[in-house]
Amino acid sequence: MEVTETLERKPFMAMTADDRLAFFEALYEDAFPAAARFVHRMGGNLEDARDVFQDALVLFYESLTAKKVHVEISQKAYLLGICKHLWIRRAKARSIEVHLEEWEKCLNVPDLNEAHPSANKLLALLELAGQKCLDLLKSFYYDRLSIPLIASSFGFGSERSATVQKYKCLEKVRNEVKSKALHYEDFTD
Repeated sequence: MEVTETLERKPFMAMTADDRLAFFEALYEDAFPAAARFVHRMGGNLEDARDVFQDALVLFYESLTAKKVHVEISQKAYLLGICKHLWIRRAKARSIEVHLEEWEKCLNVPDLNEAHPSANKLLALLELAGQKCLDLLKSFYYDRLSIPLIASSFGFGSERSATVQKYKCLEKVRNEVKSKALHYEDFTD
């Protein structure tokens, strides 16, 4: 049954519980794919789409039961509008960025090597693993680059190859630590 036909024939509050359930199931099947596509295009994932859509369904239900809304267009379009609004609000809340370059001038940041001599020990161990390993680990842990980006920039054949190489680099560092019998305390002066 078409979602709009249900409400046109019978006001929401006059529906039975079974009719309301059928109405929301049909609305979910009809509108969710479009909402999921929108959220995906805007940088979200399936879980984000489910969360936003279910929040929108709750708001839509509350509007219907409070008789706050009289939908003159389709219920699907109205619900998708709620989804878009919720997603945009959620995306804005997530995208708060702090640009450290601007604030660095205001802060008195001590030199890492002076403040933490243990950083020199760690850097020396990382350098023993080789420059390529140092660059790869820096890209992953410090620059926070994704594995696909690392795979392409380092010339690996696949993401799996990049992951394996990262693991091998970590193992080289671990083996150096073991061979020198270093402990956690050696790095926390």
